[in-house]
Amino acid sequence: MTRDTDVHGTAGADDDQRPNARAEDVRPDGGSEERSSSNHSRGRTPREEAVDDVALDPWGSSAVSDYRKLFEQFGIEEFDALLPEVPDPHYLMRRGVIFGHRDYRPVLDAMRNDEPFAALSGFMPTGDPHIGHKLVFDELIWHQERGGDAYGLIADLEAHSARGLSWDEIDEHARDYLLSLLALGFDPEEGELYRQSANREVQDLAFELGAEANFSELQSIYGFDGETDVSHMQSVVTQMADILYPQLEEPKPTVIPVGPDQDPHVRLARDLAARTRYFGVTEAYASFEADPGERVLLARAHDALEDRENDGTVRCVDAAEWLEGTDVDDPTDALPSALEKLHAAGKEPLRPRTRFLDRNATDEAFEALIEAVEGEKRVYEAHIDSFELSREEAESLAREVEIDHGGYGFLAPSSIYHRFMTGLTGGKMSSSIPASHISLLDEPETGYEKVNSATTAGRETAELQRELGGEADKCPVYELYAYLLAGDDDEFAKEVYDECVGGERLCGDCKEQAARLMEEFLAEHQEKREEAEGLLEELDFELDSRR
Repeated sequence: MTRDTDVHGTAGADDDQRPNARAEDVRPDGGSEERSSSNHSRGRTPREEAVDDVALDPWGSSAVSDYRKLFEQFGIEEFDALLPEVPDPHYLMRRGVIFGHRDYRPVLDAMRNDEPFAALSGFMPTGDPHIGHKLVFDELIWHQERGGDAYGLIADLEAHSARGLSWDEIDEHARDYLLSLLALGFDPEEGELYRQSANREVQDLAFELGAEANFSELQSIYGFDGETDVSHMQSVVTQMADILYPQLEEPKPTVIPVGPDQDPHVRLARDLAARTRYFGVTEAYASFEADPGERVLLARAHDALEDRENDGTVRCVDAAEWLEGTDVDDPTDALPSALEKLHAAGKEPLRPRTRFLDRNATDEAFEALIEAVEGEKRVYEAHIDSFELSREEAESLAREVEIDHGGYGFLAPSSIYHRFMTGLTGGKMSSSIPASHISLLDEPETGYEKVNSATTAGRETAELQRELGGEADKCPVYELYAYLLAGDDDEFAKEVYDECVGGERLCGDCKEQAARLMEEFLAEHQEKREEAEGLLEELDFELDSRR
């Protein structure tokens, strides 16, 4: 989940912040360092070499040197493929700041079809909210404006257990997060705000989810060891409960906007959602179980032999003989095991079907499912095969029966991933380094000064800048335009970019304009925060911890 004021929850730095930037364009994390006192005379550090493996640590100082590796190693999908289908996409999507997703299509389909969906983001109150957090706030509000049930939570249990903050510190920071979220447009009447420690339903759900996880698993995912506090481990299952909380009343597609370092939480939540389900639904071809690679081979054999048989019946032994005599593509090396199962099944018919698997169902629920499956079916000790229901129809039926018999019926949560935002001094943006970020609590004059003192990626001299152009793709100041200051105006963002790389825009003038825009933004935000004070007091939200 989106948690940390240092790394987690900050929108990521785009490697190519031109409008329509692509995720495969990658910028080094190191940013640039000042070489001269002149406004336009800036150097930059050499590009970091991409590492072979990407380590994602939800509580560490994760930095991703090559976002493409996330697609290869963790199965994160490129967001660009979905962009044409997004109704009125947010500028963070259009500019490639949101670069990836995991199973976002169900949310998108619900959005387009005016069906229920939800968005949830959590914030660990370890410091002031800054402009990186604003991007996460914006994502949450954007989904709310498109009809989603929006949930914003204060991860106070995590802040206390994982970071050791006192409850007084947590209360102070929590209030600041809430005020900024409300000031930016979150509608508390159409959404829900809560803190982990005060939400009994979340804590009860965490207890149930904890029964589906074990220490070895948390050790493997998060690197926990014998020195890890039990409360820290407990905070993990609490986060899983947060992610699934929007589905307690009814299962619905739910998206969690996160930085890529939070992906371990998303993957664990998806696994736990599946483990709590009464039934699994899959495709099958015979009474025996087959893994995905084997099913591909069974499907090929069935389709190849179906028209050959006079009575239309394909036997398992015939499929085995066909596979043995055919040069089939077998990327998963599933052929030996598929042949073994087919020979063992002998003359059993090989026939496509949809299978309901009994995972955690009560006897009453399993019997109810048997009765609910209409048409031709086969009932076994631990599964039911339907020859008439599509997989989509079977999924819906299984969920309906599960909910009717006391189950959750969770849908696997989705996620979208944003790039880390570069700090104003280069490197990562961190609440622990005041000069690296703009706090949403900063006075307008302070924001102006920080931007004017920021590192850029300009050339060493004004002459070289005019001759060679600047390197906007690597510039923290240009990121301010693309992520925040240009707002929804793509033409303005493009103008700044083109003038920079074309040598028309010098760093001093560029920073002065950015500083003024930041000053205006902060002045407006502080005014809206003051207006939100009264609204916050009216909300049913425990501003003071019970601890």
